[in-house]
Amino acid sequence: MTNRNLHTDRSALEQRRKRACLTEADFAHAAAIDEVQYRLDLVNRAFTKPLLISDQNELWSGAFPSFDQIDDQETLACKPQSHDLVLHAMSLHWANDIVGQLIQARNALKPDGLFIGCMFGGNTLQELRKSLSEAEIVLTGGLSPRVAMTGEIRDLGQLMQRAGFALPVADKITLTASYESIFHLAHDLRRMGETNALALRKRKFEQRELFRLGDEVYKEHFSDDAGRIVATFEIVFLTGWTPHESQQKPLRPGSAQSRLADALKTNEIRLPETDTFTKNGDD
Repeated sequence: MTNRNLHTDRSALEQRRKRACLTEADFAHAAAIDEVQYRLDLVNRAFTKPLLISDQNELWSGAFPSFDQIDDQETLACKPQSHDLVLHAMSLHWANDIVGQLIQARNALKPDGLFIGCMFGGNTLQELRKSLSEAEIVLTGGLSPRVAMTGEIRDLGQLMQRAGFALPVADKITLTASYESIFHLAHDLRRMGETNALALRKRKFEQRELFRLGDEVYKEHFSDDAGRIVATFEIVFLTGWTPHESQQKPLRPGSAQSRLADALKTNEIRLPETDTFTKNGDD
């Protein structure tokens, strides 16, 4: 029986990953790897005990060969405070408990250790989601889960704070790919291991008519000048540090020792002490 509280069917996800061939559809992961390497280059620190959390694909292990590596299971196989860098690679969007994953990653870090996580964000495959939804409503009058709903960047930044990270930052990059049809897009998603592994998905094969109609809707609303459909892949990067006394801390409100006008070398203009806003909606 399906647990309705779960986001992901982990056994189905593992099956899809085993059938994947990421090297034939690696553009999103390659872009994420480049971004992570760029971020690490900006950090003026040598990490001696880094950890890679991934689905054991060759792209990430090849890019970071000196990292210890573990699977991205719900319970991470890592010891507390045993690493100075943790990289969670393109799998958090499938986690049934993202906060739990972040807390486990934080616990694996030494004080003042760095966490970098990357995952598909909320705008990923938005065109596919809308096209299949419209087609299914026409054919059946209802909807079923098909494309995973991933987190928005603002919410993910707040989750970093909930997990106890200091100096959290969430940012993103957006990639756009084009395909001849919805069937070619689906083929790429299978290569990436990113097809439907939702816990509440339908457990039977869909009629081909759904995807034929979905392809028509897709081409009508989301095609480029060449007539190819476009697909959005949003990659969110989460960065944070385990707390340490040496880190910068925000000043308390009202504790500033100088005026902003002095810093900007301008004159301060004081406003008259009158009511600026109307009360109770009255003019």
